[in-house]
Amino acid sequence: MNQTPLRPVRLWEAEVEWEKREDGSVLVWQTAPLPAYPARLSDRIHTWAGSAPDRVWMAERKNGGDWHGVTYQEMLSHIRSIGQYLLDLGLGVERPLIILSGNSVAHALAALGAQYVGIPSAALAPAYSGSASSGFAKLRQIADQITPGAVFAEDLSAFAPAMDAVFPEKHHLCVTGGPVPWEDVLNTPVTPAVDDANQMTGPDTIAKFMFTSGTTGSPKAVIQTQRMLCANMEMVRDCYHYFDDEPPVLLDWAPWNHVAAGNKVFNMTIYNGGTFYLDGGKPTPQLIGETIRNLRDVSPTWYFNVPIGYEMLVEAMREDAALANSFFADLKLMMYAGAAMAEHTWAELDRLAIRHTGSRILLSTGLGSTETAPFALFSTEPNDRPGNVGIPAKGLTLKLVPANGKWEARIKGPSVTPGYWQNAPLTKEVFDDEGYYNFGDALRFADESDPSRGFFFDGRTAENFKLATGTWVSVGAVRAKLIDALQGLARDVVIAGEGHPELAALLIPFRPALERDVPGGTDMSDAELTGDPGIRERIANLLASYNAAAGGSSERVTRAMFLVDPLDLDKGEVTDKGSVNQRAVLRNRQDAVATAFSDDPRVIHSGET
Repeated sequence: MNQTPLRPVRLWEAEVEWEKREDGSVLVWQTAPLPAYPARLSDRIHTWAGSAPDRVWMAERKNGGDWHGVTYQEMLSHIRSIGQYLLDLGLGVERPLIILSGNSVAHALAALGAQYVGIPSAALAPAYSGSASSGFAKLRQIADQITPGAVFAEDLSAFAPAMDAVFPEKHHLCVTGGPVPWEDVLNTPVTPAVDDANQMTGPDTIAKFMFTSGTTGSPKAVIQTQRMLCANMEMVRDCYHYFDDEPPVLLDWAPWNHVAAGNKVFNMTIYNGGTFYLDGGKPTPQLIGETIRNLRDVSPTWYFNVPIGYEMLVEAMREDAALANSFFADLKLMMYAGAAMAEHTWAELDRLAIRHTGSRILLSTGLGSTETAPFALFSTEPNDRPGNVGIPAKGLTLKLVPANGKWEARIKGPSVTPGYWQNAPLTKEVFDDEGYYNFGDALRFADESDPSRGFFFDGRTAENFKLATGTWVSVGAVRAKLIDALQGLARDVVIAGEGHPELAALLIPFRPALERDVPGGTDMSDAELTGDPGIRERIANLLASYNAAAGGSSERVTRAMFLVDPLDLDKGEVTDKGSVNQRAVLRNRQDAVATAFSDDPRVIHSGET
């Protein structure tokens, strides 16, 4: 364990109980009850609009220039007017609001205005609106499920093809190009109907619909009630106890159509009276520069990113002390999710934090899903390596069920969805007979004698497969170890081998690291860069080192091949948050899998020279 002290941060003090049942299952929970939470999220908006009216709630850059902020008092005024406007349109549970645009202040106001008066909204991946080649198939599937009454888009011209094709008769609510000027919507005179509608909302009111990614079929509408959101926010506040003393300052890019940002980050700002700076950047070579620019201006107190985003920040902070000083200045906790984090990234974040602050800064992850609103498990214990997802939050009970030599994770509590909108068969399928929601994930104990030490993610149960020898492969564990072993040359890997005697890996290249190793690499195509003899030799040697420490055929990866063609969001291979879907890639790229098990010269063999 690294002996450098952590920067002081007030988090939960958890006491964990557990019970092993006769059927072999294990229950784990915190003994202290979940503190009381409000009946509706808007109660917290009223609290902060009253006690801190001039505090900035959300800020964004206008046309790439200076930050423009909206205060809590302004936010409350605007969402009440928007609520009135939507009520006048006749929207409701059976006629909700669809939101097509990406993150923005206007998007946030539209969603909260609907929620304030009991009208659900559904934020959709903007990429769905660019899928004209597929006839906007996912948009049509979603429209059929929730029958929207109006559609919000920041700029009508950007979304006109999708709106005309899928929502031709729905009211268009737009900042630019809409039938009613946005300023008029924001200043709609409010009648007593708004207060009446707000007071009629309560724990069982549907606040929003969040759609699953649709990687295994049509996107599914997950019901998000006020009880779910408010209970979940109280779990978050209980965990990040330091928010009591300092309202959070956040800078975040992750899309709001995903639950991690759209519920957790978005709502914890409101719940704790914080300030949310909208990051127009993204962990891509084209947009990481905007994130770096923003981090020079904003010093967050809590920060989230996916592992590839942290990898890019590490690359930048190594050479830019001013950026590192700004990033770490007020930071108390870093969270990662969406993929496995490589140990070298974890170690480098530790090193940089110590270099620039003299302390370690807690780096943690957890476990959750769209169906759990999402916060369910979280690790607040300092660890020397990534992967521990922690313990269940107060108010939740974790159930671990033996399955094929693993522990299948299930959860129960007030922040779990009542089900999928108008889909009783699917709802029944994901809950067991005691009402526990099945994550579809496996966990393993960090210490089998002490569940308070947390758990490690042990793969998606549906991703695991058998080799031709009959040996089970734990895909999640292999992916995590191999990503780390490849020392940043691949941002993710997909493991193949079902029905084969050995494993192969399809590698998703990480260009910045590859370019650093190849003279003139910045000017090469992906195919040229990944085919470089030096890169091939290095990958082969790293595979050999990995295999030397692997436990057996279920872990050894004897061959690998880079995927040069980008992953396809429309086909569910990757989300707009950057998470890679193992099953979708294998399903869609059967030719690549066949090539990986052939004598094709693009295949890299373990230890080849």
